[in-house]
Amino acid sequence: MDDIEQHIEALIFASEQSIRAEEIIYCLQAAFEQNFGDEEINVHLHKISKKYQEKDFAIELVKLNNGYQFLTKKAYHRVVGLLQMQRAKKKLSQAALETLAIIAYKQPVTKPDVEQIRGVNCDYSIQKLLEKELISIVGKSDAVGKPILYGTSGIFMDYFGINSISELPQLKDFTDSAISIGDQSE
Repeated sequence: MDDIEQHIEALIFASEQSIRAEEIIYCLQAAFEQNFGDEEINVHLHKISKKYQEKDFAIELVKLNNGYQFLTKKAYHRVVGLLQMQRAKKKLSQAALETLAIIAYKQPVTKPDVEQIRGVNCDYSIQKLLEKELISIVGKSDAVGKPILYGTSGIFMDYFGINSISELPQLKDFTDSAISIGDQSE
């Protein structure tokens, strides 16, 4: 089959979020009724990646969340960002951002735990984050009442351009020892 790379490109392009190699293999096997191996697909993915590294393309193939997605190259982020800002009609509120941050760093976490940290009711924020598919239900706690456990979703990973939660910035990334108030004497 000569056009396998074009089929893989089409799958990546059509996917709303990153697509894993296993999903690509499944689709190709179902469509063409023949077996495709991991190594074969990885070779094609490497060729596609190399193709889009050329300066003629404004997009590149990026591995995100253990899958592949076409994204705009960094040189074009500013202009695309302006378009997205213009089109953004529904942004996350400060409360939703705080709730999302707590869930991202403390997951899996229950709604009462989030509310204890924030000090306010989080029903609305959690509902909005679920609707936007930035978080998902990941199970139930063993605590009294079996409260629902929340965690971040694959869409969260795609949106923030990370492959795992370990890539989230840590508190030490935001602190600067040069910034202090008063004298630091012993």
